[in-house]
This record gives sequence, structure tokens and C-alpha cells, in this order.
Amino acid sequence: MPNIKSAIKRVKKGEANRQHNVQFKSAMRTAIKSFNAKVEEKDVEAAKEAFLAATKKVDKAASKGLIHKNKAAHEKSRLSKKLNELNA
Repeated sequence: MPNIKSAIKRVKKGEANRQHNVQFKSAMRTAIKSFNAKVEEKDVEAAKEAFLAATKKVDKAASKGLIHKNKAAHEKSRLSKKLNELNA
């Protein structure tokens, strides 16, 4: 553990940021799982709504730096492919 006051503050701040990031990434994963569940049920309207929510969460995570922008693009591409297959 650090002895210097500013270092102690940085440790506390780092832990708070980590908790926030974990919470945000978890919400993103949950949105994706929710979309996948709607696709499995073949519920087109609910899947469209879940798709919008999931892509919003993925974009937000990429803009915050929680995931790489290419990973975000990959996730959105996978989700849209599933949605298009469901519509077809």
C-alpha cells in the first residue's frame, strides 16, 4: 500500500473507476445476451428493440474506451447479421 497521500487517492480512484467499468461492461454483455435470447425465441419486434439497446451499449463502451472500436464494430456486425437472418 502506498504511503503518500496522492498515491493513496489514486488507488481509491482507480478502484472506483474499475468498479464503474465492470458495471458498464456487464450491462453491455447483458444487453447482448438479451438480444440473443429474443433471436432464439424468433420474436422479431422484441429483437429489433433489443438490437437497438445492445448497439447503443456497445457504442457507449467503445467511446469510453472499455472495449476497442474494432471489437465494437465486430459485435455490432454479429448482432445485425443475426437480426437480418431472423428477418429473412
